[in-house]
Amino acid sequence: MLRTRFRRLAAATAVAVVGLGALAACGDGGDDEATSGPVKLRFLSLAWQKESLQANKDLVAKWNAEHPDIQVEYVQGDWNSIHDQLVTSFEGGDAPDIVHYEASAIGEFSKQGYLADLSDLISDDLKGQIDQGVWDTVTFDDKVAGVPFLLESQVVIANKKLLDAAGIAVPPADGGWTWDEFQANAQKLTKPGQYGVAWALKSPTNRVLNLALNFDGKFFYTDGGRTEVRIGDAEKEVPKRIHDMIYTTKSASPEALGMSGADTLPGFFGGKYAMLPGSVSLRQQMVEQAPEGFEWVTLPPVKGLSTKQAANPQTLSIAEDSKHKKQAAQFLEYFLNPTNMAALAKGDWLVPTGKQANEELVKLTGGKQGWDVAADSAADLTVAPFQMADGYPEWKTKYATPALQQYFANKITLDQLATQLVDGGKQVLR
Repeated sequence: MLRTRFRRLAAATAVAVVGLGALAACGDGGDDEATSGPVKLRFLSLAWQKESLQANKDLVAKWNAEHPDIQVEYVQGDWNSIHDQLVTSFEGGDAPDIVHYEASAIGEFSKQGYLADLSDLISDDLKGQIDQGVWDTVTFDDKVAGVPFLLESQVVIANKKLLDAAGIAVPPADGGWTWDEFQANAQKLTKPGQYGVAWALKSPTNRVLNLALNFDGKFFYTDGGRTEVRIGDAEKEVPKRIHDMIYTTKSASPEALGMSGADTLPGFFGGKYAMLPGSVSLRQQMVEQAPEGFEWVTLPPVKGLSTKQAANPQTLSIAEDSKHKKQAAQFLEYFLNPTNMAALAKGDWLVPTGKQANEELVKLTGGKQGWDVAADSAADLTVAPFQMADGYPEWKTKYATPALQQYFANKITLDQLATQLVDGGKQVLR
């Protein structure tokens, strides 16, 4: 997702890379630790934004002050290097007790036995706060590999003055436009020197597969233990609609195709693009970068048959080798209680997975800066088939991204796109 890519790039400069030697063995001591002093846990956090960093460190400090018998050491990690770092530390038996990562990346570690099954370690209350569809993203072979706590949804950021000038009303937080309405409004917002929409499609695969769930487009189908890529009408719907906006109604900017979300901001602030479909985290850049007097609004996710999107939440896991799993789970329960989860989400401009945390966040912010829309946008986030497909990363890089880029550049047809995606699946999933 855009957010993940942006986060990793920013983290490279904002956060010092943690050396492997900084991660001491789980429990930071031998079996006699419980009798010789407090239990010691190491928490590897990937927080990097200023407000998020402060929220994480403050919560750890507060825990330590209130729990002298269980002390947590905050260890700063880096999104750019975390995967290789964890591979080395897990294989070497010196992983931290508590690991911050994301759902799409922890499956392999769970299957290799490096992460504890949290099914019996976390409370029913915490389980009940989070929808089952989100729990499904961290469940592998019936084992819960992490607690999902921050979500990223796809919404639409719009120029309020341009909407008003076109006579387009802002939809309520819990009732977004259909795709047909979105496309029609994009046309109303298009005139010489102004496009209704800028689709930033430099890296289109996650975006397309994510939104395809609006029309029940799965792409990856598993029957009898065998997974294959299939492209039917449901999978074609979103690519075709985006393509039509660019080349048929000409309501979407063709120059935005090679851009990232951040690349579109100057044009958006300058009135060249009226709407930006993108991550809910784009709101942060609106607050920090929008010119004085610029009016922007957050519009809810666009609806097809549903507003379903793929969920790839940030997660907190416990290492299987940790000598103090129960104490680590106690810390997770505290760290992710509704009030704390709301604070963590606010610091990262993302959506908390917990229902009560969502409610508290809306109250805390007064619903301003799109927080009401952000909270409601989490309702239909769920696991997507591509997230469970072992060959997805290779398929995405070698086949899907180049094929989608060609299609959106109008160099191949929709049927040719489908053929390339299916053929790529045969190569990767055979």
